[in-house]
Amino acid sequence: MDQSPAPTYHAITLEGMEFYAHHGFYEAEQQLGNRYTVDVTLVTDFTAAADEDDLTGTLNYETVYRIVAEAMEQPSRLLEHVARRILNRLQQTFPTAQHGEVRIAKHNPPLGGLCQLARITLRQSFLSQ
Repeated sequence: MDQSPAPTYHAITLEGMEFYAHHGFYEAEQQLGNRYTVDVTLVTDFTAAADEDDLTGTLNYETVYRIVAEAMEQPSRLLEHVARRILNRLQQTFPTAQHGEVRIAKHNPPLGGLCQLARITLRQSFLSQ
C-alpha cells in the first residue's frame, strides 16, 4: 500500500474586495460608474511560510489588493478584460504562483430588469507561459 503523503493544496484568497469603478459597455455605465466586488485566488506553494512564519515564503495580501485596485481604476468596456489584466499582473508579480482565478461581480447591472449581480470568472494557469 502506498504510504506517500496526500498532495497538499495551497491557495490564498482575497474575497469581497469592493470598488466603485467605471466599467461597462454602455457610455452611461462608464460615466456613472457602479459598485463591483472582486475575489482573487492564487495557487502557490507556501510551505515555507507555514513552517517558518515568514512572509517571504508566501504572497503578500497587500500587494494582491493593490494590483486589483489599480486594475479596477482603469476603465474598461468588459469585465473579462479587467480580469485578464489582473491575472497578467499577478502572474508578473508573483512568479511562484501556479494558477490564478479572478471573479468580478457588477452590482445591479443595467439589464432592464431586477438582477443583483452579473459575475464573470476567469481561471488561468501560470505554468508554461
